[in-house]
Amino acid sequence: MLAVVLTVHLLLAVSLIGVVLLQKSEGGALGMGGGGMSGFMTGRSTANLLTRTTAVLAALFFATSIALAVLAARQRASHSVIDLPAQTAPTPAKPAPAPSPAKPAQAPSPAEPGQAPPIHIQLPPNLPGAPAAPAAPAGPAEPNAPLAK
Repeated sequence: MLAVVLTVHLLLAVSLIGVVLLQKSEGGALGMGGGGMSGFMTGRSTANLLTRTTAVLAALFFATSIALAVLAARQRASHSVIDLPAQTAPTPAKPAPAPSPAKPAQAPSPAEPGQAPPIHIQLPPNLPGAPAAPAAPAGPAEPNAPLAK
């Protein structure tokens, strides 16, 4: 059904363009119709026929546009988030066990009155996938040739 209405819509669009271009323009620049009185219709009746044809084609074009919008809206299923069944949340994966520290953590030393307690941070050893420490810089290279005296 949608393909038929779309085809009719496109034919209406092309014929509407043709009828508009056939009308005699006021400036005389683009009008292809008109001409002398030797045609089978007079100038006044031709203009009247083209005006009515344009109005009919425009009305049909609007009707097929509305029909296409309604058909497209019917094909698209609208769902509300509230109407959807509740989905169970996936269970989180168990976290990997933390590596054992190299040395036991020391108890923080008591702080003097009016001072914040010291913060002790123990960094874990290199984890797999972590970037390695940069290599030590190389020492000065020995010259290949003796220096000129």
